[in-house]
Formats: sequence, C-alpha cells, structure tokens
Amino acid sequence: MDRREFFRRGIGKVGETAVKHVDDKVARRVNWIRPPFALPELEFLLACSRCDACIEACPHDVIFPLAARLGPDVVKTPALDLLNKACHLCDDWPCVQACEPGALKLPAETQDKPWPRLAKASINIESCLPYLGPECGACNGYCPVPGALHWQSERPIIDDTLCTGCGLCRDACVIEPKAITISLVKARSD
Repeated sequence: MDRREFFRRGIGKVGETAVKHVDDKVARRVNWIRPPFALPELEFLLACSRCDACIEACPHDVIFPLAARLGPDVVKTPALDLLNKACHLCDDWPCVQACEPGALKLPAETQDKPWPRLAKASINIESCLPYLGPECGACNGYCPVPGALHWQSERPIIDDTLCTGCGLCRDACVIEPKAITISLVKARSD
C-alpha cells in the first residue's frame, strides 16, 4: 500500500466514524414518529425539503409539521399524530407518492403489501375491558395487518413482530384514557 492509499483509507475511516457518531446523536434525540417509509433520521433530515406535500396528501390529516421549538434542524418536517389519530396505511401510500425529494421511500417491489414499522402499540391490561371481565371487542377488525392483533380467550393480543404501530386499534378503543398506547420505536426496521 502506498502513502496515498494509506491516507485515503484513513480519511475514509474517520469520515465513516464521524457520520456514524452524528447519526447516533440525531437518532437518540428523536421524540416523534415519522410518516410511513421515512428514511433513517439523518438521511431523512438531509432529504426532506419541508414542502408539506406529504402533509397535504394525507387523506386522514394524520401528518403535521414539527414546531420550531424542537429545533431548526427539524422545524416543519413531517411527523405523525398517532396519539390523537391513526395512520390508515393507505393502499396507494399518498404521502409517500407525494414526496418528490425521496425522504419517504417505498421499499423495493414485493409481492405482498409492505408494512412500515411506525411505532409500538401495547395493551394496558389494567384498563382494557376484556381483561377486566366485561366484553368489548371495539378494536376487533380494525387492524389491517394480518395477525398483528389477534384474540385469545376473548382478549386482544398484539404481536410485536407484525404490528406497525399505526394506531388504528387505539383509535377504535372506546374507553378513556385509551387502553392501547402508542410509543416511539428508537430503532427503525424499515
């Protein structure tokens, strides 16, 4: 290896390490849920033009722009309001289709409908009616992902390996506060 190659490799390693450090720092700071098929946070921030096209394309008004108080690097970038609404996982993904810069990007072609991992849904068994005795079933039939919400002994169970965290089951819950919680997933899998 000659001297130039040695320095080229060294600079490349330093660059990779610096980018990884910044990426980790940005990912730890995230306290919001991005729209379906968002790139990893650092790539998303670099690609998103803050054009509001995905916000306007959402037929259910679930996507909103982040506020300036969260910092200049994320102001006006899109996030999902899964605490008050649900992502309907639309068949044609209008939010993704509207994203010209590619900050939201469908995965490579697959035979089955792709399911993004948005958040984590969990059932509070201390407030969910079927766990307390009375029958309910309000959330039954609302989950679009086959097998993600199933019933065992007339009680709902969420399969974390299949659930997208879209919040449709939470939206259908009839009690207040809701027996289904939606929380941030730090490590995205899509």
